[in-house]
Amino acid sequence: MTIKAIIFDLDGTLIDSMGLWRMVDEEFLTSRGIAVPEDLFDHLPQGNSFIQTASYFKERFGLNESTEEIMQTWTNMVAEHYASSVPLKNGAQDILERISRAGLKLGLATSNSYELAEKSLRNNMVWHMFEHISSGDMHLMGKPFPDLFLHCARGLNVEPGDCLAIEDTLSGVQAAKAAGMLALAIYDGDSVRQHEQIKAAADAFCMDYSEILREIQRYKKDL
Repeated sequence: MTIKAIIFDLDGTLIDSMGLWRMVDEEFLTSRGIAVPEDLFDHLPQGNSFIQTASYFKERFGLNESTEEIMQTWTNMVAEHYASSVPLKNGAQDILERISRAGLKLGLATSNSYELAEKSLRNNMVWHMFEHISSGDMHLMGKPFPDLFLHCARGLNVEPGDCLAIEDTLSGVQAAKAAGMLALAIYDGDSVRQHEQIKAAADAFCMDYSEILREIQRYKKDL
């Protein structure tokens, strides 16, 4: 297989942010007198993009706010963290630099918003490395549907079959595979309940970026 581009997920893959979103979910719902259900994200009907998740919250909990207002509330709750204090995972910057030096194209396919992705990656000084961003505030079907990855491949001007995707969740791996891409999964504690399913769905399951690097080098030896 010839790898021409590598497409990363953001939350839980490049950055340690899932704990922050759990806090946001709890604060958002409890401030409206709603208990956080254990199955909060078990039944997203149309994917988990930023838009679709906000729409799901509105419908499931009968919220008066519009989908746009919910998204803006979430953005306001986390924007400062994304702009200043959400770090890259250990080894992520090194692998991004290696990919750039090797002449491979870099893309981002995130369920998060473009604004928050930009804030985080600028803060971590890697924004300039990405040639195309596909985000969850675009009108695309969210993961596990392949739309974000296919949109990103088109933006990079590469065929999906020439792309390698790096993800941390089951829905993300499923989306990448549905797009016809090679999918590597990286460990994230927030996805531990699905690790066995992720291992079964992904082409490889890696505990950290040193293992991700070794897997990529199977296809790009000079990385």
